[in-house]
Amino acid sequence: MLEGLPPNNASHLLRVTLNESRARAIADLIVESFEPAEAASTVFETETPWPGGGKAWQVEVYFGFEPDQAKLRELVGAAAGEEAANIVEFAVTEKRDWVANSLAGLAPVRAGRFLVYGGHDRARIGAGDIGIEIEAGLAFGTGHHGTTRGCLIHFDRLLKRRRPRNVLDVGCGAGVLAIAAARVLRRRVWLGDIDSVAVHVANENARLNGVGAYARALVSRGVENGALREGRPFDVVFANILAKPLCRLAPSLAAILAPHGEAIVSGLLSAEAPAVLAAWRAQRFYLVERIDLEGWASLRLVR
Repeated sequence: MLEGLPPNNASHLLRVTLNESRARAIADLIVESFEPAEAASTVFETETPWPGGGKAWQVEVYFGFEPDQAKLRELVGAAAGEEAANIVEFAVTEKRDWVANSLAGLAPVRAGRFLVYGGHDRARIGAGDIGIEIEAGLAFGTGHHGTTRGCLIHFDRLLKRRRPRNVLDVGCGAGVLAIAAARVLRRRVWLGDIDSVAVHVANENARLNGVGAYARALVSRGVENGALREGRPFDVVFANILAKPLCRLAPSLAAILAPHGEAIVSGLLSAEAPAVLAAWRAQRFYLVERIDLEGWASLRLVR
């Protein structure tokens, strides 16, 4: 798993080795606690046996600045316990292609009929799979995170009931959700992200998946870029961002959804779901389905 935007000239590293669940919890909480361009994490299985069975997992978090070690130990402790906080290692690392190194070990991830994979796994795509090839890692949303996967599962289920015409992906990251929509619908989708690196990555991924003509990402904070509102009213709006922006953007996103449109939102911890639901209920939306994966919630909302 590789999540977050890579810090510029990443030179500081946090490393800790635990079992898989605690390693993932640490990576998620630390990345959630920093701005998207400040930290990026990778979690991978090692060859070292872990007491109690299985292999040990290592989490590495990269920073483009010298982080507050005491604060990071507190975060590790909150995610995985005091014992984990005591075995955290900090280091200064040479600049390297850690993005490619992390992606090389990613296994394909299934979300309903969708299968997100790296180029090294093209041969594993089945006849009934809707494959999405992602080599990014430079932007959040490779499909290996519970939030992106939850959104894909929601969308796969939605497609069994209806075929939406206009789809918008706000905070598109690597572009997985928009690419999924474009691949299935074979029509234009709208997508944008606040970060220019994410926009570049999403556009590269769209071309890689043969939907560059349908999906062209734009730089935008929410839907402030008027070009993202051209497709309104939208039948489906994806917003896989964070809890606070989901609450703040609820009025503007609700305003561009069709009368029977659906919002698929994620990026929120399970404990944050009530606050997000309250913000959307104020826009007269109600919860149809909730998916919880790895401590993260994905919600499907309808007016």
